[in-house]
Amino acid sequence: MSVLMVNEKIDFNNLKEMLQVTDGNLASHIAALEKAEYIKVHKQFIGKKPQTTYSATAYGRKAFHEHLDALEKLIKQRK
Repeated sequence: MSVLMVNEKIDFNNLKEMLQVTDGNLASHIAALEKAEYIKVHKQFIGKKPQTTYSATAYGRKAFHEHLDALEKLIKQRK
């Protein structure tokens, strides 16, 4: 989610390279985020090659910010 918060959209291969994960690992995380409606999956063909890109939904962005807020509160409590 953090990658999608700073990129409007990103394709599978670039996301995999950025995160340094396997295809299967990334696919399972993407499936979970899509099921939670945190991300939107865009599939298209460029020429004859399929390209899949991902973007954060408004709901996903809100949930991410709430997560960061909760982490900040936790950190402040520990100080």
